[in-house]
Amino acid sequence: MRKWLALFMIVCFLFALVGCGDDAPPPAADDDENGDVVDEAELRVGMVTDAGTIDDKSFNQGTWEGVQMAARDFGLETRYLQPGGTTEADYITEIGNLVDAGFMFIVCPGFKFETAIYDVQDRYPDAKFVLIDGYPHAGDWDPVVKENVVSIFFTEHESGFLAGLATALQLGEGEVGFIGGMEIPPVQKFSWGFQQGVLYANENYDTNIVMQAENFIYEGTFENVAAGQQLAAAMFDKGVDAIFAAAGGVGIGAINEAKARAAAGEEVWIVGVDVDQYDEGIYETGKSIILTSAMKYIDVATYDMIQAELDGTFPGGEILTFNAGNYGIGIPRENPNLDPEVVELVDEAFKAMQDGTLVVSDEQGDLFR
Repeated sequence: MRKWLALFMIVCFLFALVGCGDDAPPPAADDDENGDVVDEAELRVGMVTDAGTIDDKSFNQGTWEGVQMAARDFGLETRYLQPGGTTEADYITEIGNLVDAGFMFIVCPGFKFETAIYDVQDRYPDAKFVLIDGYPHAGDWDPVVKENVVSIFFTEHESGFLAGLATALQLGEGEVGFIGGMEIPPVQKFSWGFQQGVLYANENYDTNIVMQAENFIYEGTFENVAAGQQLAAAMFDKGVDAIFAAAGGVGIGAINEAKARAAAGEEVWIVGVDVDQYDEGIYETGKSIILTSAMKYIDVATYDMIQAELDGTFPGGEILTFNAGNYGIGIPRENPNLDPEVVELVDEAFKAMQDGTLVVSDEQGDLFR
């Protein structure tokens, strides 16, 4: 009797297990107070490039590298599209192509996307958009950031300051110049910060770095590589020792000119922008003409927004600023062409920015344009 009772209990237990497998609901994903956690297998991340290519060694590339870091860490499918032009219609077309292909999280780098994102944030309410260096508006500069959009800005003046300080401290004496792409606020702030960094070194560390207004210029585009090379050649011929090039493809032209001169035995330098451009400056000796770079951690900001979406904490409707206080800007962690003493002084300035004892202006004031 005990044997039959034991057998009956085992059979009932097995039936109970089968019942659980058929009827019990699957475990739900944990929800965050700001939104639902997104299944990594469901998130597909797209990017539309701004003027230039995905490997521009600058803004587009830095953004795409952030997307790729997230793709590796989270196993995401990614895709980028390069528009045939740089009009609002061109951008909207490629954004629509990504949405149609199921890429519902889209990163757009550059202020030229502002009116396009203003349009698509309503056209595709189920998609999420990250707009770097701009905010959506209808052409009237009145920001309208919907819940499916986050706008990201950087304190370029702080980054430019650190690069200018490093340049002045490393050179000790000489002359510097600046080549900008389009004369827009992010590029202008790089220039103003750079000038303040040089002046700070001259006033506090007895450096003797000369800056002349004629050597602080804007080419007007971010694509004209040949023009960048010509502008850099003219400056170097006038005795400029280092050029801060915040100009995308135009800056690549300046880098090419510096590499050619360094290979011929001249000592000239370029200060890179947006990303660490050291590798782009390597020439035939194995050395690089990139003295340092004024960096915006675009890759980190992009990565953080993707991770926030996965975590259910996407900061939709917000305008975020990445600065020294949250480690959003700086110079590269490794600077082979800077002396350790220079790096130490730049680090001190960075910490002073963080605690508020060193404030860099984001306005032109008496500085060159």
